[in-house]
Amino acid sequence: MRVVAALLAAVLALGAALPRPGLLPHGPARGDARLRPGDDESSPGVLLRRALRLYGRAARRLYVGTNGVISSQDFPRETQYVDDDFPTDFPVIAPFLADLDTSGDRGNIYYRQDDSRDVLDQAVGYIRAGFPRSAAAFVPTNAFIATWEEVGAYQELSQDTEPSTKLNTFQAVIAYNDEDTYTIFLYPEGGLQFLGTRPKESYNVQLELPARVGFSWGDSDDPKRDGLFHSLASSEQALRNLERESNTGIPGVWVFHVGSTEHVEPGGGQGAAPAVPQSPPEHPNPGTASYPHPLSSHTPMAQRPSHGSHGGPVLLGFVPGRRDTQERSRWLQPRGDGGTGQSFSANPSSYSSGQHGVGVEEDVHFNPDVFTYSAASKETCAQHHGSCSPHAFCTDYAAGFCCHCRATFYGNGRQCLPEGAVHRLNGKVSGSLRVGRASVRFQDVDLHAYIVGSDGRAYTAISGVPQPAARALLPLLPLGGLFAWLFALEEPGSENGFSITGAEFTQSLEVTFYPGGETVQVTQTAEGLGPDNYLSLRTHIQGEVPFLPENVTVHITPYKELYSYSSSAVTSSGQREYVVAAGTANQTLSYRLRQNVTFSGCPHSRLPARQRLSVARAFALFDSHEHVLRYALAARIGPARDDAENPGVSPCHDGSHTCEAPARCQPGVGTEYTCECPAGYRRDGRGCRDVDECTEGLGQCGPFSVCLNAPGSYRCECRGGYQPAGDGQACVPLAPPSDPCEDGRHPCAPGDRARCLSRGDGRASCECLPGYTGDGIHCSDVDECAESPCHPAAVCYNTPGSFSCRCRPGYAGDGFQCTYAAEGNPQRLTPCQHERMYPREVPPLGDGHVPQCDEQGRYRPLQCHGSSGHCWCVDAAGQEIAGTRTAPGTTPPRCGSPAESIQQLTPCEHARMYPREVPPGPSPVGDGHVPQCDEQGRYRPLQCHSSSGHCWCVDAAGQEIAGTRTAPGTTPPRCGSPEPTERPPSMCERWRQSLLEHYGGSPRGDQYVPQCDPSGDFTPLQCHGDSGYCWCVEQSGREIPGTRSEPGTTPPCLPSVAPPSVRPEPRPDVSPPATGTFLLYAQGQQIGYLPLNGTRLHKEAAKTLLSLHGSIVVGIDYDCRERMIYWTDVAGRSISRAGLEPGSEPETIISSAGLISPEGLAVDHLRRAMFWTDSGLDRIERARLDGSERRVLFDSELVNPRAIAVDPVRGNLYWTDWNREAPKIETSTVNGANRRVLVHTDIGLPNGLTFDPFSKLLCWADAGTKHLECTFPDGTGRRLIQSNLNYPFSIISYANHFYHTDWRRDGVIAVNKETGSFTDEYLPEQRSHLYGITAVYPYCPGARK
Repeated sequence: MRVVAALLAAVLALGAALPRPGLLPHGPARGDARLRPGDDESSPGVLLRRALRLYGRAARRLYVGTNGVISSQDFPRETQYVDDDFPTDFPVIAPFLADLDTSGDRGNIYYRQDDSRDVLDQAVGYIRAGFPRSAAAFVPTNAFIATWEEVGAYQELSQDTEPSTKLNTFQAVIAYNDEDTYTIFLYPEGGLQFLGTRPKESYNVQLELPARVGFSWGDSDDPKRDGLFHSLASSEQALRNLERESNTGIPGVWVFHVGSTEHVEPGGGQGAAPAVPQSPPEHPNPGTASYPHPLSSHTPMAQRPSHGSHGGPVLLGFVPGRRDTQERSRWLQPRGDGGTGQSFSANPSSYSSGQHGVGVEEDVHFNPDVFTYSAASKETCAQHHGSCSPHAFCTDYAAGFCCHCRATFYGNGRQCLPEGAVHRLNGKVSGSLRVGRASVRFQDVDLHAYIVGSDGRAYTAISGVPQPAARALLPLLPLGGLFAWLFALEEPGSENGFSITGAEFTQSLEVTFYPGGETVQVTQTAEGLGPDNYLSLRTHIQGEVPFLPENVTVHITPYKELYSYSSSAVTSSGQREYVVAAGTANQTLSYRLRQNVTFSGCPHSRLPARQRLSVARAFALFDSHEHVLRYALAARIGPARDDAENPGVSPCHDGSHTCEAPARCQPGVGTEYTCECPAGYRRDGRGCRDVDECTEGLGQCGPFSVCLNAPGSYRCECRGGYQPAGDGQACVPLAPPSDPCEDGRHPCAPGDRARCLSRGDGRASCECLPGYTGDGIHCSDVDECAESPCHPAAVCYNTPGSFSCRCRPGYAGDGFQCTYAAEGNPQRLTPCQHERMYPREVPPLGDGHVPQCDEQGRYRPLQCHGSSGHCWCVDAAGQEIAGTRTAPGTTPPRCGSPAESIQQLTPCEHARMYPREVPPGPSPVGDGHVPQCDEQGRYRPLQCHSSSGHCWCVDAAGQEIAGTRTAPGTTPPRCGSPEPTERPPSMCERWRQSLLEHYGGSPRGDQYVPQCDPSGDFTPLQCHGDSGYCWCVEQSGREIPGTRSEPGTTPPCLPSVAPPSVRPEPRPDVSPPATGTFLLYAQGQQIGYLPLNGTRLHKEAAKTLLSLHGSIVVGIDYDCRERMIYWTDVAGRSISRAGLEPGSEPETIISSAGLISPEGLAVDHLRRAMFWTDSGLDRIERARLDGSERRVLFDSELVNPRAIAVDPVRGNLYWTDWNREAPKIETSTVNGANRRVLVHTDIGLPNGLTFDPFSKLLCWADAGTKHLECTFPDGTGRRLIQSNLNYPFSIISYANHFYHTDWRRDGVIAVNKETGSFTDEYLPEQRSHLYGITAVYPYCPGARK
C-alpha cells in the first residue's frame, strides 16, 4: 500500500501520467511465463490455484493472447475477432484489443499467478482508489497479471519498409478471492505510442482500425441485449485519454468490478474514499497480506483549502479530464490584497458514507450591516448534508452551507450527474395552440430526451401532438434548445446550465414569429432527478404559431446566443432564422425570442456574468408515420466576448438600419448588424438582386423537367409527355406501360418453378428458379442427386427444386460431410481408415485394394493385395514407394517406418522418386519428367527433359520460369544469370505472387498458393499446401464443384485448354445481373451483386458478379451509357472494366505503369471520362474511358486522397483527403480549374463520398467522427444525418437511402436519409472486408439532352 500511496502523491504533485514503476512487478525475475513470439499466439490454459468469479460465473483457467486480450476459454483464429467491434463470441478482458505482433523480437508478453504480499498490497490500493466504499473490506487472495511490454502492431513488411518504432506497454491485473473479482488496467506514461492497427486485408489501402478496450461476456445468442459487453474506449480520442485520465484518481489506472454480477461496474462512482477504519480487515487465511490502513496522501499546498480538513486521510481524486482539467470543487479564499481568488482542491472536506469531515470557509463578501450572523440559527452541513447529492460534498460557509459535486461529476451539488455520460429525460407536454385558423389542444403527451454529455449533443422527441400543431412546432427549436443549454459541452472556465441550476428550475419562453406576428409562450418546469438519474420535466405551450403545409421541411441555421446570469436567474434573447423548404421552393422566416430560467442556487457560488452558447448543428423533423416531433442540437458553452458586456439596442430592432428590401437586418454583437439576402438573392450594395438559378445551374429539377426562374426562387415544370411524381420533384411518364409480371399477363411457369422479369416496356421475360431447368415457360425439376453432390457415406434425396443429403446409419454430419461415429462419438477418419471404407483402384490391377491400418489409423508400411498376392511398401501418405513391389509367392519387401522413408527427402528428391507430369506449355510434354537435383537436394536451375529434349529454367521451388523453355536441338537457356525477359504476369501468376508476399515469402504447409503452368494458366490440379486436399479447376482458376478429394486420393483433372467441342458459353466467373436497380460492391477478389427491392436490400438474390483472382478491388463505378463497370485494383496496380452482358471479359485499360495505390474512382458518363485518386503517388488523375488522354489534375497539397465523386451535369469534381493532421474535402471543375476546400472542420477520416444527382447534395461517411453528413455543392447547408456509424469505407446514395460498406460489420448498411436511422444490412456469407460500392440504375440519372 505504501508503494501506491507514494506513487499517487508523486502523480498529484507533478500532474503527470502513470510512471513505469506504477505497473505491478513483472518479468522473468518474478517467475513470469513468456508467450511465444508471433502474430496470433495464445498461451496454454493456466489452471488457477482457486477459481475466480468472472461476470457472475466461475472460471478455472485463463488464456493470454498476443492481441491484447485475456479469456477464460481458448481463442479462435484472430480473423474471427481482431477487427470486429464488441461483443465478441467468447469471454474477453481486453486492455488493448488490436492486431499485435511480437515477431522479430518486437516486445514480450508475460503472465503469471501471484499471491505475494507486495503484489496484492499494490493491487488492493488501486482497487480501493476506485471503489472506496464497496471495496473497503475487499481482501484479494490471488492475482493474475498479464503484461504486454514494448509490443508492436502487425505490419506487412517488404524490402522497402522498416518495422515501426512505435511500441506499446500496458498491463492487466485480475485480483480476486472466493467471493469477488476486480480487474485493473494500467497504462504508463508514453506506453501507448500507437492507437490502432491496419487490417491484414487492407493491403496497401491506408486504413487503421482503432483498438478496443473493455469487456465482453461472450454470450452470442443476442448481440443486442444489454449487459453483453462494456466498452471503455474504441475511438482514437478515448484511447489517447487512457494514459491521462482515470476512474481512480491516478492517471493511467482504471479499475472495474467484474466478479459477482453480470454487469461490469467501473470505478470512480462513489466519491472520495472513507476515513481510516478503526481496525484493519481480517484475512481469510493465515499468512496472507494485511492492510493496516488504506491508501492516503496529501493535497499539494497550492490546492489546499484555507482551513484544514478534519478526519483521517482520504484518497485524493485528481482526474485530469476534459472539463478544464481541474476538479469541479471550488473554494473561495481571501487573497492578500483583500480580493477574492479561486483555488481548486483535489478533495475538499466532505460527507461520505458514515464519515464526518467539515471544512469551514469564510465568505469574503459577508456584510455585517446587511446580515447579522447568529451561530444558533446558522444552517450547517451537519444538519443538512442529506440535501446534497450522494456524489457531492458539503461545505460550511460563515452564513450557511453549500453542496458541490465531486470530481468526475457535475451539477449544482444538490443534483450531480457523471461527466461525459449519456443522460435521459422524461416528461409530459400539454398545450393550447391556434395554428392558422385551427385550434388544437393536447394533454400530457410524451417527451423524451437523450443527452450525449461527452460532446454536447441533445436529442428530443415529442410524440402524440395532433396535427396541424405538430408540424407547426417544427421551427420552435427552443423546445429542445433548453437541453442544449443544460448539457452543452463546456469550454475551459465555463459552466453549462445543469452545472448552475441542477434538475430543479423553471424556464419561461416567449416567441414572436415574423412576418405574421404570431406569439407563443412556453413554460418548462424541471422537477428533479428520478431513478437512474432520469430528469423529469413538465412543459406547457400556449399561443399562436404559423401554419405549415404538409410535405415541407424546416432547416435551422446554426446560431450563437448570449446568456446573462444572476444568483437565481438566467436570461437570454435573440432572433433566429429558419428555412421552410417545399419541393424546390425555399422561404426564409424568423422569430424573436425572450427567455429566462429561475432557480434556487448556492448564494456563495460565483457565477459568470455572461456566457455564449454556440449551436453548431440544429435539426428539426416531423415523422408523420410515427407522429413524432424531433429536435437535435449540438452545442458548446464558453465565455462571452468583452464587447458584449453592455450591448446597446440593435438597429435591427429599432429600425435605424440601412438595409434595403428584400435584404433583412441580422443583429450582431451590441449595435453591430449585417444586411443579409434571403435565399434566392445575391448581395448588391445594401440591397439584393435575384439569382437566376436556372441559368447558373443551381436549380434542383429532376430528369424530364424544365427549370423556370422566379423572383427569389424557381420552379420546375415537366416536359411534354411527363407529369409530376408523388414527391413533387421528379417527373414520370404520363401513362407508364403496365407491368405484365404484376397484372399476371405473362406466360411464365408457376411461381414455385419460375420467376417473371419485367423489361420495363410492357413485356416480360421468364427464367426458371434454381433447381429447375427449361426456358422459363416450361420448367422441369433438376435431379441434383444424379451429380452425386453428397458425401460417399450419405444418401441423396431429390425434391422438387432442391435436394437433401443424409448421412448413413453409423455416421454423423450434415450429409455433405459425414464422419464415422464410434459409440456415438463422431470422430474424423484418417486417410487410411477412409480408404478402407472407400477402396481405390490399384493400377494395373482391376479390383479394389483395401489398405491395412495400424492402431492409430496410419498406413502399415507393408501393404499386400488380398486376392492377387502382390506386396509393396508405402510412405506415410499411403503412396507406393517405387521399386518395392514383389510378385505373388515371392518374399515380401522389408519396409521401414513410412515417416522415416520420406523424412529426409527434399522437394526435389521427392519429385525424383514420384515423377510429376510436366504442365502443358508452349510445347507440351506428355510423359513424366524426373527433375535434376544438386548435392544438397535442391533443384538445379536448368532442367531438361531426357526424352523430348526440351529445357527450361526453374525457381527454388522447382516451378518453371515463364518464357525460358527452349525447343529440342536449340541452345539451352542460361539459368541462374540475369532473369530472362518475361511476358506480363498472368492472373494466376499475379495471384500467386500476391499471396507469397502476403505470407512473407514462406507459406506454411496449411496455406494455399496457386500452381501455375509455364504459360501462366492455372494447372488443372490444385492442392492446398501439404494438407492432402486437392481439386480440379477451370481455366479461370475457379474450383469445379464435386472434384475436391480427401487426403490420399487425387482427382483426375483434365486440362482446360483443349478446343471447345460446342459453342462457347459466357465466362464462368461473370454472372450477368437481372434488370432493375442494384448495388455493386467490391470485396477483395470479387465484385458482388446486391439487388434492391424498392430501397430494401434483396439479400436472398445477392451473388458474386465477377471473380478476379489475385486482385484487390477498391474503387468501383458504373457507366450507365455502355453498361460497363470500372474498378481500381491495388494488388495489380491497374484500372479495369467489364461489361454487364453475358460473356464479357475483364479488360485492363490502365496498367501498372505510373500507378501505386489507385483507390477512389468516378465515371463521368457525359464526357466519357474517368477520375481516380492514388494515395501512393498523392495524385488525382483523369483519362478517357478507354484509358487514353491520361493526365494529372493535381499532385500537390494532397496527403491521403481517397474517395472521389463527380457531378457530370454541372461538371464538378469532389474528393476527400484524410490527412490525419488536416483532413478535408475539396472540389474543382472536371478540368482541374477553380480548386478550393469545401469542408475542413469537424471531420476525421472521410473515407466515403457520394454526390446525389437528384437532391444535388454532396454527402460523406467519416470513420473518424463516425458521422454521415451532407452539404450543398458550395459547402453551405451542412447537416448531420447519422452520428453513430461503425467504420464506413465507401458510400452511395439512391432514392431516400444511403448505402455504405462497413469494416466493423463487413457488410452493406442502409441508412434512411430523412431520419438517419439504420434500416437494413447485408452481411455476405464469405467474411472479409468490403471496399467500394456503387448503384446501377436502369437509366442515366441527371443526363442532359
